[in-house]
Amino acid sequence: MKKAIIVWGGWQGHEPEQCAGIVADLLREDGFAVEVTGDLGIFASPQLARADLLVPVITGETLEKAHASALVEAVRGGLGLGGHHGALATSFKESAAFRYVSGVTWVAHPGNIIDFRVGITRQNDPVMEGIPDFDYHSEQYYLHYDPSVEILATTTFTGTYDPAARNVVMPVVFKRHFGAGRIFYSALGHVAAEFDHPYMPLILRRGLGWAARQ
Repeated sequence: MKKAIIVWGGWQGHEPEQCAGIVADLLREDGFAVEVTGDLGIFASPQLARADLLVPVITGETLEKAHASALVEAVRGGLGLGGHHGALATSFKESAAFRYVSGVTWVAHPGNIIDFRVGITRQNDPVMEGIPDFDYHSEQYYLHYDPSVEILATTTFTGTYDPAARNVVMPVVFKRHFGAGRIFYSALGHVAAEFDHPYMPLILRRGLGWAARQ
């Protein structure tokens, strides 16, 4: 049985504990043994490198340099890393090592909570199979991302809320490889209520399953 560790913390506006519990249930349904913790000290534990999947549900917070370096090497060695919305994109923003391995940084969400369209770019990918383009109501994330990512879904900014972003096509869902490890990210899921959307949790659970140690 594969082992997943979910770590929650940071800014409460993203409802990290509640979202962590929902993600844990999804992974358990898919056959994972899941540990959920609000103790960021888990990043100092050697058990992290022995897990198959790490899911930080963390906005902000600080990751010590030695722990960040150990995490990079754990992913390089095969640990899967995945998350949604603020997870990865807003976690440990002062850690260059974490930015390097996660491959994504949130920088803006013009208009805050708005309606936008998600377009599927790789419908033949198992993560996106059977999912059509769809409308979504949340923060439309403007991201800085690693050029190595494989983009699975995008959104296009209209410029209504910031003319500087007009016609910019931005990843919403991507995956990437990092050594023997796999990283998955979905920008959807600002709060726990968004897990009621028909496609948001499906994309996440498939993506996390793909990211888990092979």
